[in-house]
Amino acid sequence: MSKKHLLFAEAERLFTIEQTSVDGIAVRLKICEKTVRLWKEEGSWDAKRKAYLSSRQQFHEEMYEFCRALMKSVSEDLKASNPIDPKRLGTIARIIPNIYKVKDYEDAVKKLSGADSGKSKDLVKDMARIINEQLTGETSDEPAAADPTKPQEAPQPGGTVK
Repeated sequence: MSKKHLLFAEAERLFTIEQTSVDGIAVRLKICEKTVRLWKEEGSWDAKRKAYLSSRQQFHEEMYEFCRALMKSVSEDLKASNPIDPKRLGTIARIIPNIYKVKDYEDAVKKLSGADSGKSKDLVKDMARIINEQLTGETSDEPAAADPTKPQEAPQPGGTVK
């Protein structure tokens, strides 16, 4: 089998999914950088990477919306003095540590598309503010004393904090 048959799919995966540079792929697979560049053009890897990142970004936007709706329902139950289902709080607690993963994908998409303009929302900061408001009751736009985006500060089921 030719080198291309053996390594093309792995090089494409490294570029598209793992966001590895052409140089990095060449070093990792021990092939010429020019070969990787040719494969990249031949396989339309830039378009595939962009589509992959876009699909990941869309998923995370849906995750934000789900978490917002869940926090709203918990907040409404609190205001109405209704009992809160611990499973809903546990779900929120499991979503919070994934915010950094969301940020990584958003940063990659912004870098790829050059969308670092002031028009694009910073969903991570927005989500952290909302979580902080819902869990601590703080409604101020001022940053909290502790950074609410740190995973170790995420509330755990049962009310404990790491």
